[in-house]
Amino acid sequence: MKNNENIGNFLQSSEWMKVNELVGHKTISRVFQKKYPVYMIVKNAKRGRYLEIPGGPLINWQDHDLVEEVFAEIRKIARHESCVFIRLRPQLLDTAENIELLLRLGCRKSPMHLHAEHTVILDLTKEEDVLLAEMRRQTRYEVRRSMKLEIKVESSSSEELFNEFHKVQVETANRQHFIPPQKKDLLAERKAFGNNAVIYVAKTPEDEPIAYGLILKNGVEADYFEAASTELNRKLPGAYALQWQVIRDLKKEGFLRYNLWGIAPPGQPHHRYAGVTTFKTGFGGENVTFVPAHDIVIDSLRYKFDLLVETIRKKRRKL
Repeated sequence: MKNNENIGNFLQSSEWMKVNELVGHKTISRVFQKKYPVYMIVKNAKRGRYLEIPGGPLINWQDHDLVEEVFAEIRKIARHESCVFIRLRPQLLDTAENIELLLRLGCRKSPMHLHAEHTVILDLTKEEDVLLAEMRRQTRYEVRRSMKLEIKVESSSSEELFNEFHKVQVETANRQHFIPPQKKDLLAERKAFGNNAVIYVAKTPEDEPIAYGLILKNGVEADYFEAASTELNRKLPGAYALQWQVIRDLKKEGFLRYNLWGIAPPGQPHHRYAGVTTFKTGFGGENVTFVPAHDIVIDSLRYKFDLLVETIRKKRRKL
């Protein structure tokens, strides 16, 4: 990614707004200069109501007048919605220049992250043999081992498979100690994205499931949004077979980028994503760190309480 590149993503899409509406959130959109849509979500939390702008705004950050207009409008909306603060996380690289830009706009670093600030992005315009060559040696070995073991990978957008995926993800969460998404969230994603929400499942030749992955597609990018696995994944390379099949399918479908979604920040071996970081970075690609989530305070007194609650929560969850 280039320093000033502001790449599109599914978080700033009408489909993601539909997901949030289906689970009960109010969404708001505005279009600036007839070509820059900005999607926002009003979130109701016990600690305070806030306006969320995930993966955005997607605007021309070099246009000073446009930036001022956008930020004046989102402040106006936040006040109208009685929000305590605005939380945003643009798709801008985490550079001193971009952080300074956000600070000049009245933002302050948020105590919590917002959607995969650290990730791995694969360039799908490369040929398959190049992608294989750029993998870590062990990853490439596991991909090839999955072929020798005749592990097969299937995919579907059926409600039946989404229900199965949720069941296995709950079991995975119990083993690995994380909070799984609710079934209603998964079904909302299926409904809003339609055939662009696809679940892949890797199986043994005897049809025993090994690993699952939920892929969300939008524009020129696809994202590895959720995962689950059975006990078989500890000894069989099902997850490697799954990812290689996803990569090959996305290339055939013309996608330019594959976002593996969520790795641990550098130098944080105890981060909650530390366990999946080695796996995801093994596929090569570019490690990308976006600017961290930032807040714009609307109600300073109530925001102080929120700041305290979220700071404690972050430490407890090892985020």
